[in-house]
Amino acid sequence: MQHDQKATANALAVVGGGLYTLCATWTLLARDSFMGVMNTWAHGIELSTLPSKSPDFGTLFIGLATFVVAAWVTGYAFAVVYNNFAKK
Repeated sequence: MQHDQKATANALAVVGGGLYTLCATWTLLARDSFMGVMNTWAHGIELSTLPSKSPDFGTLFIGLATFVVAAWVTGYAFAVVYNNFAKK
């Protein structure tokens, strides 16, 4: 089965943007529980020792935009590589 590169990239960008938005909302509404979960994902790094700073909407928007672009590029690259392997 071949992947359409643009469709795969678009799908990953939309899913990634949605996850980023959920994560940003969680950070804004319940930072302590967010940090608790992130500590379990950080391979033993104690994130609570970092300075506490609530993100502003400008930072969140730039983060969302760059994450969606990175997800799109990743999705496109995945589809190209997948199709290359699928031909063999």
